[in-house]
Amino acid sequence: MNFNFPFLKPIRILLFPFSLIYALAVRVRNWCYDKRIFPSSSFNLPIICVGNLAVGGTGKSPMVEWLIRVLQDRFTIAVLSRGYKRKTEGYALAGESTSALDIGDEPMQFHLKFPDVAVAVGEQRIEAIPQLLHDRPDTGVIILDDAFQHRAVSAGLNILLTDFSNLFTRDWWLPSGDLRDGRSSSRRADVIVVTKCREDLSEDDRRSIAMEIAPTSGQKLFFTSIRYGDPYHITQLENTVIDDQTEVLLVTGIANPAPLKRWLGDRAGTYDEMAYGDHHIFSIDDLQAIFRRFTGMAGTRKIILTTEKDAVRLIKFREELVAWPFYVLPIDPSFLFGEEGRFTDLIVKFITEFKAPADPGVQPGAISGQ
Repeated sequence: MNFNFPFLKPIRILLFPFSLIYALAVRVRNWCYDKRIFPSSSFNLPIICVGNLAVGGTGKSPMVEWLIRVLQDRFTIAVLSRGYKRKTEGYALAGESTSALDIGDEPMQFHLKFPDVAVAVGEQRIEAIPQLLHDRPDTGVIILDDAFQHRAVSAGLNILLTDFSNLFTRDWWLPSGDLRDGRSSSRRADVIVVTKCREDLSEDDRRSIAMEIAPTSGQKLFFTSIRYGDPYHITQLENTVIDDQTEVLLVTGIANPAPLKRWLGDRAGTYDEMAYGDHHIFSIDDLQAIFRRFTGMAGTRKIILTTEKDAVRLIKFREELVAWPFYVLPIDPSFLFGEEGRFTDLIVKFITEFKAPADPGVQPGAISGQ
């Protein structure tokens, strides 16, 4: 297998000294948590953390959505995120009038897709969890989105995601690499999921990656690919089909659009791309530029396509979007090697057999929200 160390890329190698400083700071911080110099608190209910070691897209949002879909009929679920790039601060619980500017695009996506599930945001999760439980005292399970490196809260089950195309074992510290936490921190995970794999990943590749990651005896390792759903209109919700007669203008503001571009390359006749920065807040000028680019495309059967994350930042232009063939492409994780059932059983077993930890860091009253 080819190793791809980002810190050896010429453009980023100049940042290597800063990576050493960053690595030292993170390692000192982790040491302080390991030695309990910095406190880490538990709560009297099951908390599932979904996170990664690297910046960028590893598929956290699809995994959180998968967990919600699987668990919501059996348990009362709540989701807590940081609310990255929102225009507000502090704790907030999503409601009828909430927008992506209030809570961030990913939490807003959860709220729109699962309106019966409590979705909250808060930079300080140790403070936000009691507030969430106060607002929703019937909460039975909390899913922490993107919280693996936030150790002030000790989750009962840690799910660590790593991108097949950039495994954490081949990465390096920010800013010369993409790691925001050390590779050794992977040992804190209960479950490791290699995401965005090829659908035809072989058993040999599976064994090779397992040897490279080298999970501990207590860790479980899974592999997933991306499953794309049927595109639906951003406002009218009807579906369409993308085939070799379709010309697509792809509009993205996500960290890693490469898998989506590969998928389009295999299915669409042709496609053009307008790529914005991750979590880009679209303006009316952006929208007009998108419409101009689309109008200039020569095809007779053409559509604009975006991701669900981007759609929640575009829906504020609902009136302008109604008349345009503007579609959203949903995605889900698809477990390889027939292991979706094993993963589901693992999650459900953790929740049903959960016992409050006998630890001085446990927060009292968490079950009642008091």
